[in-house]
Amino acid sequence: MRKFNVTVNGKTYSVDVEEVGGESTATATPVAAAATAPAVKPVVGEGTPLKAPMPGLILSLAHKDGDTVKKNEKVVVLEAMKMENDVNAPAEGVITYVVKKGDNVDTGAILAYIK
Repeated sequence: MRKFNVTVNGKTYSVDVEEVGGESTATATPVAAAATAPAVKPVVGEGTPLKAPMPGLILSLAHKDGDTVKKNEKVVVLEAMKMENDVNAPAEGVITYVVKKGDNVDTGAILAYIK
C-alpha cells in the first residue's frame, strides 16, 4: 500500500493505493486544506502592478528596487515551458519588486509595482 496526497480543483485528498495483480484499487479521503497549504498573505503595494502573463520561474530581474523604468522596457525574465519570456513595464516610474530570482509564480501573480 502506498500513500499519496493529490490536489484536485484546489482540494487536497490523501490517497492510499494498493497494487493487486497489475490492477490498482484506491481510496480517497479529504485532507484539511489548512494542514497542507500555508496561508498566503496578500501583497499590497503602491503604483501600477506588473502581473505575470503566465506561470513560470523568475530567471532574472532587469533592474534594482528604486530604479526608474520606461513603459514597455524589459523588467523581468520569466521562464515558461523552457522558453525565456521578457515581461515589460506597463507604465513609466520607479519599480519595486515583489518577487526575487528563483521564485515560481502563477498567472496573474504580482511581480512588481511601478509608481
